[in-house]
Amino acid sequence: MEFRDDELHRFEAEGAAPLPRAETEGHADHDGARIWYASYGRGRPVILLHGGLGNSGNWGHQVPALIDAGYQVVVIDSRGHGRSTRDEQPYSYELMASDVLAVMDRLKIGKAAIAGWSDGACTGMILGRTHPERVSGVFFFGCNMDPSGTREFVPTPVIERCFSRHTKDYAALSATPDKFDAFVGAVGLMQRTEPNYAIPDLADIHVPVAIVHSEHDEFIRREHADHLVRHIAGAELILLSGVSHFAPLQRPAQFNASLLGFLARI
Repeated sequence: MEFRDDELHRFEAEGAAPLPRAETEGHADHDGARIWYASYGRGRPVILLHGGLGNSGNWGHQVPALIDAGYQVVVIDSRGHGRSTRDEQPYSYELMASDVLAVMDRLKIGKAAIAGWSDGACTGMILGRTHPERVSGVFFFGCNMDPSGTREFVPTPVIERCFSRHTKDYAALSATPDKFDAFVGAVGLMQRTEPNYAIPDLADIHVPVAIVHSEHDEFIRREHADHLVRHIAGAELILLSGVSHFAPLQRPAQFNASLLGFLARI
């Protein structure tokens, strides 16, 4: 029977499925932070970048599917998230993109596909534009590339359950468990003010891109997904039915099929 957690009751209570045992795990010291990473499997590399306030454990339903499909899977906790530390620098997507490159260098990965969720999607897209020689494709799920792409925030029980899980995970994983409120404020400031890609910036992206949008996304406008597809050369649109901004947790089989299809096409 297909796993489903549409209302995130299981995620709030238990988290995502546990990550498997990593073949390689460690930290890359970069620009004032220690960036945690783990690598699984062998094959063409795929880097999974989680969303804001989350951590790599949120990919628990995706990592085994990618390993079984013959990929090397790398997960990274963004700076200040999960097991990674941060300094007092303001958050920026460009800074987090440079952290990803530092991990790639540490693991001697010359080029990888990037699958990003929310903030992780933006980070991946910036890498695709600024370092196309290091990126074989970007699976861009649930994010905006300029402020017009976001919907007015309306709290829902599903969002509250996700936030509850993030709060618990931060307390369990972070080196600064008492600084959650400051962390949320710093990430929120970045999300309100970045990214700011104009149409010429989008036209400057020349790697394969899939814009992936959920039918019930709470944060991103469908029109913005269409806008990105129109202005990124060769970009494809993937629509996920019946799910929201939390599709990798809600119906992982559907999400995984879309991701594996994209990886096969690039």
